[in-house]
Order: sequence, then structure tokens, then C-alpha cells
Amino acid sequence: MRWILPLVFGIVGVAVLGSLGIWQMQRLAWKEGVIADIEAHIQADPIALPGEITPAERYLPVEMTGRVGPEALRVLVSQKQVGAGYLVVSAFETREGRRVLLDRGFVRIEGAIPLGGEMRVVGNVHFPDERVSATPPNDEAKNIWFARDVMRMAEVLGTEPVLVVARRVEPGEAGIAPLPVDTTHIPNDHFGYAVQWFGLAVVWAAMTGYFLWRNRRTAKG
Repeated sequence: MRWILPLVFGIVGVAVLGSLGIWQMQRLAWKEGVIADIEAHIQADPIALPGEITPAERYLPVEMTGRVGPEALRVLVSQKQVGAGYLVVSAFETREGRRVLLDRGFVRIEGAIPLGGEMRVVGNVHFPDERVSATPPNDEAKNIWFARDVMRMAEVLGTEPVLVVARRVEPGEAGIAPLPVDTTHIPNDHFGYAVQWFGLAVVWAAMTGYFLWRNRRTAKG
């Protein structure tokens, strides 16, 4: 009888921790499905820019033809194996007369920003949420931004509060590399959590086994 309570306690603990690991694996499968759906949506055939765009249209693939304005806002970012640089955001006026924000892509710190001109753009509507408590305020006087603040950028450039991130630009712009929207920013840590829970279950089982073994030795002694 003296072994029953520790044994039951150990079995329940392992069962609870193991079930949490299984739940995280189920969440992993769900998240991977969500990410796959978003990726398919991003890569879908582009459509003409809709008349009304809301945050619900995030990742919508669009195609537009028009002119890039001469003014460019610079968003400080860093690229792996490249270093620091800027995302270049400009006003884009479509042939229909609409003005929206266009994220033209990445340029190195020392790189010159082309003046723009007539072009055809295939990209995705995006509503980035990049500002956190640690993000410094934008230095608009020096034209250095630390987040793509769509509302404020639209005010500065006189556009609709809509951002299109270029996937392909024709003709291409020398020195600017488009950084298309993708799913790498979507967190998916469920596998790591599952490993933690399963690891704790193994530790719990080992501790329970050791406790029972030690008590048995003590009883025999």
C-alpha cells in the first residue's frame, strides 16, 4: 500500500505531461495547415487592386500598373548575410488615378534609391504590425523609419492607407531587391513546446521510478 500513492502520482503526472505534448503536436499540425493556406493565398494569381481594401484583405495578391513617385521613405532593416539596409516605401499612382503605398524592396545602406517611374507591379496587400514597445520612434526629419507605419506613411506621402509589397516589378529597379511577403514571420513554436512537455514526462517518470526504487531499498535495509 505504501507504494500505491507515489505510483499513482507518478502515472498521473506522466499522463498529464504526455497529453500536453500530444496537444502541442495537434496544434503543430493545425498551424502548419494554416501557414500552408496563407502561403497558397500569397502565391495565388494576382487580381486588379480592389476598390475598397480592409485589413481582412491581408496577403491579397494584386497587380497594378502606374508610376512610382520620386519621394521614398526609408525603413531601417537588416538582412542575413547582407547587413543593414532600408526598405524603400514610395507612393504609387495607378493608371486609374489611385495612390497607394508601395514597398519596393531592400536597398543597401550605401545604395542609391532610383527615382522610380512607370512600372508594372505584382505584389501583395499587407498590413504589417511591426511596432512593439521596444521599437524606437521614427526619425522623420532624417527619413529613417523603424517600422512600416501604414497610417503615418500614407499621411506623409498623400496616399490611401494601403500598402502593397512588391513581389515582381517590371522593369526591375537597379539596386533594389523586392522582399515579397511570406510566412516566415508567423510564429510556429509548437514542436519545441511538444518536446519540452515530452521531456518533462520522461523526467517525471524517471524521478518516480527512482523514488520507488530508493524506498524499496530503504525498506529492505
